[in-house]
Amino acid sequence: MRAAVYESFKGAISIQNVPDPKSQKDSVVIELKASGLCLSDWHGWMGHDKDIKIPHVPGHELAGVITEVGSNVNRFKIGDRVTVPFVSGCGHCPECESGNHQICDNQFQPGFTHWGSFAQFVSINYADINLVKLPDEIEFATAASLGCRFATSFRGVVDQAKTIADEWLVVHGCGGVGLSAIMIANSLGAKVIAVDIDDEKLTFAKTIGAIISVNGSTSKDVIEEIQEITNGGAHVSIDALGHPDVLLNSVSCLRKRGRHIQIGIMTPTHTNSKIPTDLIIAKELELKGSHGMQAFRYEEMLNMISDGKLMPELLISQKIGLQDVVEELPVMHEFNSVGVKMITSFS
Repeated sequence: MRAAVYESFKGAISIQNVPDPKSQKDSVVIELKASGLCLSDWHGWMGHDKDIKIPHVPGHELAGVITEVGSNVNRFKIGDRVTVPFVSGCGHCPECESGNHQICDNQFQPGFTHWGSFAQFVSINYADINLVKLPDEIEFATAASLGCRFATSFRGVVDQAKTIADEWLVVHGCGGVGLSAIMIANSLGAKVIAVDIDDEKLTFAKTIGAIISVNGSTSKDVIEEIQEITNGGAHVSIDALGHPDVLLNSVSCLRKRGRHIQIGIMTPTHTNSKIPTDLIIAKELELKGSHGMQAFRYEEMLNMISDGKLMPELLISQKIGLQDVVEELPVMHEFNSVGVKMITSFS
C-alpha cells in the first residue's frame, strides 16, 4: 500500500510502498476514505510522543470501510462504514472497566503506538469495543474529523465541563480543537467568547457560534476584558492551544467555582507550566483535562450531527491528497490556515 512515512523525527516525509496491514484476532483492517491532518501528528513527527517507533506512518483521525475482520471480532463485518476514537481501550484494564477507555492503561493509538491512517489501509486493534458504525448520512470526511479534535472537544465541553445553557464559555485558540469547542458549546446554549491572535480565525469563529471575539495581540488585558464582558469571569474556559500564557489566561479569567479544561498539548519545554494556585484555592476552581472520548459516547454526538445541531463539516477548510502530507505536516505549527485539512485521496 501507499503510505506517508518518516524514518527520523523532524526528518523528511515520503510516500512509500509498504506492506499491507493484516488483521489479528481482535482487529480489523480498514480501507481509508478520509483522514484528518492534526497538530498532534506534528507533535509526533517532532518526537514529542515517546510511543512512536521509527520508521513510522502517522495519522489518527480516520474513517473508512472494513476490508478484513479478525476471528474474535463479533460486532463488525466486511463492508461496514466505520470510524474510531484516536485512543482505543483494551476493554479489560481498571480504567476500561470503569468506562474510561480514553485513558486505558494499554491503549491502542493509530498513528502513535502503531502505524496510522496516512495510508491506503490501517489496522485497528480492540475493534469490538472501539469501532463506531457510521450513519449513512454522515460522509467519510465529516466522520474522520471527529476522531481527535472534535470528539476530544465534545468530551471536554459536555462531559468534563458539564456546560449548560447561558453559561459563559471562553475558548482560547481557534484552531481545529477550539473551533470544535465553540460549535459544541454554542449547540448547548452557552455564550461563547473566542480568543485568538488571528482576525480571520476570529471572524470564522463567529460564523459557527462565538458571540464575542477577543484578539489577544491587540487587547490591553485579555483577562480583564473577559471578566468585564462576563461580569465577573467565565463559568468555563478552555485552553485549546497548549501554551503557558494561554493556560494562565484561561485559569485567570474564570469566575468563582469556574472550570478550566485543558485540551491543547504543550511542547516538552512547557509541559510543567506554572498555574495560579492562589486563584485555584481562593475561587475554588476546577481544572480538568480531556484526552479523547470513548466509542460508546459517540452516539450522542452522532445524533446531534444527524439532527443538524452540530455541523463539523463546516470546519473542513480543504481536502487534500496523501502526497500533500509531505509538505503540509512539517509546517502545521505555523497555523497558517483556518479550519481543518482532510486527506480524501490515497491513490
